[in-house]
Amino acid sequence: MASLLDRKKTAAQVVALARSDEKITAAALLKGVFTDFTELHGDQEGADDSAIIGGLAYLAEQPVTVIATNKGQTTEEKMQTHFGCPEPAGYRKSLRLAKQAAKFNRPVICLVNTAGAYPGKSAEENGQGEAIARNLLELSTLPTPIISIIYGEGGSGGALALACGDRIWMLENSTYSVLSPEGFAAILWKDSSRAAEAAEVLQLTPEKLLQQKVIEGIIPESHSQRRLCRAIRKVIIAEMEQLQRLKPAELLEQRHLRFRKF
Repeated sequence: MASLLDRKKTAAQVVALARSDEKITAAALLKGVFTDFTELHGDQEGADDSAIIGGLAYLAEQPVTVIATNKGQTTEEKMQTHFGCPEPAGYRKSLRLAKQAAKFNRPVICLVNTAGAYPGKSAEENGQGEAIARNLLELSTLPTPIISIIYGEGGSGGALALACGDRIWMLENSTYSVLSPEGFAAILWKDSSRAAEAAEVLQLTPEKLLQQKVIEGIIPESHSQRRLCRAIRKVIIAEMEQLQRLKPAELLEQRHLRFRKF
């Protein structure tokens, strides 16, 4: 079936589609895009957050490290993962895996769908802000290609912690923003019911972000998960091939320039 990219959607409609229960899951992406995925657990500090799934896999016969936010599928899984909002252990696990990837010259692929980092008391007590900040700092210096695909919600620092690499692509029905439209409306206008208006102001849709060169491209969606996985796979392989031609110093210079222009 043809992509819906041709149909003009409001920002509020894109937000609703990004949050939809019909959105492709992390498990489906790991199975459909990669082969021989082997999950690795733990943050080396005694915890393992199920909101982050990470491990080793092959893509086009090349070993890669994959890190994905996971919202879960059953009610129990959704509660366990805080609906895809990672705790500090999740970000520490993702950083551990990324540093391991750099050590062995493996590209890092991040698959992002999160409303943001978990805002609960336990997360704050365990250093949520520090964990996100350390991801931002250390991922920016790793001399290996880092490619992020936002396939649902890309909310706040919780998403940015996994999207601070060399290339960012978004599915057509996804969002990327400093905070949710409801949060924006509540803070700016003291009225969360103006979320649809806030979504337009935030310019969080893929088309707006591509115009501003915040992202590299948009991946069309269809009702066929197999077709979608093929499209994502094609984008990642093409980006990996380009980035792997660069020397480490060139890779880091381009990465730093990418964010400085914002």
